[in-house]
Amino acid sequence: MQGRADKGIILTTGTFTVEAKKEARRDGAPPIELVNGDDLVTLFENLEFGLRPRKTFDVDDKFFDEFR
Repeated sequence: MQGRADKGIILTTGTFTVEAKKEARRDGAPPIELVNGDDLVTLFENLEFGLRPRKTFDVDDKFFDEFR
């Protein structure tokens, strides 16, 4: 990447090790943005990228107790 790009981005559906995070911030190296699985999901949700929002409900069991 040296001399060919201003910044790198590495995506994973998992997580990054402490060593990988240190290397991404190492002095003298081009900046590398690390995007882990949780951040990737959040990004997709915020952009609605490939997703359709839907509304869901949880049953309130206490409400129905008197009818049992």
